[in-house]
Amino acid sequence: MPEEQDQPIEEVAPELEEERDPEVEARRRAALSFIRRLGDPVLKSRATPVDQFDDALRAQIARMGGLMNDALGVGLAAPQIGLSQRLLVYRVGQDAPLIALVNPEIEWRSGDEEVAEEGCLSIPGIAVDVDRPVYVRVRAQDESGEERVVEASGLEARVIQHEIDHLDGVLILDRTSKEQRKEAMRALREAEEQQEAA
Repeated sequence: MPEEQDQPIEEVAPELEEERDPEVEARRRAALSFIRRLGDPVLKSRATPVDQFDDALRAQIARMGGLMNDALGVGLAAPQIGLSQRLLVYRVGQDAPLIALVNPEIEWRSGDEEVAEEGCLSIPGIAVDVDRPVYVRVRAQDESGEERVVEASGLEARVIQHEIDHLDGVLILDRTSKEQRKEAMRALREAEEQQEAA
């Protein structure tokens, strides 16, 4: 499996955090301050379709791409920054182009599924195992309203499905086992208590 696939979706591997440059860490913290966290109602609501394909949408896509990069994520959905829009961006690989999917719908999923660890910028510090189809075909629009069809596999397919879940008000905790969900909630409470004590 490529090294990238060992990292949780949306969030960098925890062992890399210690090696991070202070400037990179400062940008990451600033970007994360714009991202809605677990408990925010926008994360549990179905986003509304985009119907305006204009400069404002293109600016929003660029802003989301910048926040995602600074937060060291590989994908970001509009609800994560408080916008109820069916819009997501992702980049799989440092040199890959930023891809925007507007009004995406999964047309087809493979019967082959795979479990992998996923993290989420809206639930920082938490990673859980999520079972997802290995291959998907997605029909969407690009930033100009033109039709875009993406056939994806592996990490790209996982990232797209993760972000479409955000557009449908679904979080990774909704897709994991009851035991992992309890463990994740316990870890979140402990992290909050440590922050309050500091």
